[in-house]
Amino acid sequence: MRRIFLGITFLLLVFCSCKYFTPNHAVARDTTVTPATSFNPVFLDSATVDSFLAKHSEFADFATQFRNFYHHRNYEYAWFDTTGLAEQAHNFLNLQRSYITDFSDSSFYNQLLEELFEDMHIRKARPSMGDPKVLQAELLLTGQFFRYAAKVFKGSDLDARQLGWYIPKKKINLTALLDSTLKTPQAEGVPLLTVNPQYHKLQEQLAKYLALEKQYPKDSIAPVKKSLKAGDTAYRITQIKQRLQLLGDMPAGNTSNLFDSSLAVAVRTFQQRMGLATDGVIGSRMIAELNVSLSDRIRQILVNIERVRWMPAERGSNFVLVNIPEFKLHVMDSGRQVMEMNVIVGKAANNTVIFTSNLKYVVFSPYWNVPPSITRNEILPAIRRNSHYLARNNMEITSYSGGLPEIRQRPGPTNALGLVKFLFPNNYNIYLHDTPNKELFSMTNRSFSHGCIRISEPKRFAEYLLRDDPSWTSDTIDSAMHLSKEKWVNINKPIPVYVVYFTAWVDAEGKMNFRNDLYKHDEKMAEKLFVK
Repeated sequence: MRRIFLGITFLLLVFCSCKYFTPNHAVARDTTVTPATSFNPVFLDSATVDSFLAKHSEFADFATQFRNFYHHRNYEYAWFDTTGLAEQAHNFLNLQRSYITDFSDSSFYNQLLEELFEDMHIRKARPSMGDPKVLQAELLLTGQFFRYAAKVFKGSDLDARQLGWYIPKKKINLTALLDSTLKTPQAEGVPLLTVNPQYHKLQEQLAKYLALEKQYPKDSIAPVKKSLKAGDTAYRITQIKQRLQLLGDMPAGNTSNLFDSSLAVAVRTFQQRMGLATDGVIGSRMIAELNVSLSDRIRQILVNIERVRWMPAERGSNFVLVNIPEFKLHVMDSGRQVMEMNVIVGKAANNTVIFTSNLKYVVFSPYWNVPPSITRNEILPAIRRNSHYLARNNMEITSYSGGLPEIRQRPGPTNALGLVKFLFPNNYNIYLHDTPNKELFSMTNRSFSHGCIRISEPKRFAEYLLRDDPSWTSDTIDSAMHLSKEKWVNINKPIPVYVVYFTAWVDAEGKMNFRNDLYKHDEKMAEKLFVK
């Protein structure tokens, strides 16, 4: 099936028109639609819808949508007219068949509908003939559309909050979507809605990995005691080349046991896709990634496709996206990425929360108000060991609450928040900030914080946020970062921030990326998605 793939990065969240993202509710029957006033003069009996739903439990979840859809059109046929099957019926079934093939998801297959469709097509059956098979095909097409759209655009019926996802899941009015689809026929291969382009890219990669699974070696490459480098020879090198060639990181044909220049290039490509140190050296971590089975990679892709379906309607072309497993912050402006930087996120025991909010304030030379848990578990034990701890760390006690001192760290180069922080108000007390521990940004696994997000280039980020205010030059920003008291600055146009969790995505160069399941969110989600 022909597809349209939008050539922009995963980070650009493009979603469908807001008119589809409204709750479903009961609608009144539109009696103004009659054979005399409508384009299509063939109608069905309203009682047949309830009778059909009673016999087809697979559509029970869509009973309201069924009634709303046919109420709105006063039970005018949707998929047939006086000449027979409408063009939209052909397009929709082709779309559904492609989905079944691409995702290996036979749960959508409806043999009765396929048989009826072929019969209708061959006989050119029309509603005016009074054929009960036509009525059955009409209602089956409607039911299948609701099932397809709910799965593809809304995703599985999972409680995202139980899986650590606090970005509101998008809502779709399936009735409005069906009505729009029928009024504006889509060309074959064009999706019903303009969705996140990452959805289609992952769908394409899923098809490749499903085909590749049959060829990928089932044995494991033995771990190395000493890393392999250019010029080395070993049987493992032949195994590694075979896998890199199948995965598309290396041209086919070279299967020698020599670590040559072509392998060195392929190794760096693979390392970059996996979030490893791109040193061109084959160590145990790289071999472990090559040993991950294709079935596990396929499940990882499917989990992340599900997350893409959850993403809400995009609220403008200018936003900040932090992908936790990637340890990266991306700034999108007018449909393109204008900035990218390394970040440090929460440890497994102090998860950075997945949520969205609006970035509203830049705070220069900030105080760090130490959270009670850190005061209790870290600061007080340190004070008991060293009575000068507060003075040496530029800290002070501001008050007492419930017998626990409230401690803050004064502005300065040793402040835990660095020289500037960026606030997007939320219930999780999470924000972006500088850090004095710059050396940590060079590490590949950057989960060290208590939950907040440390950014590697805070001054550059501040310059971007205040770019429309001529009073904030590089020099004035630098001065503000070295004050003795904190200074708050409002951002004229608050910018949406999305803190997300994607462990699989296709990058701007079309390469499949994978990352480790840092907080075990994939694992929990897979338990619910894939029934053993």
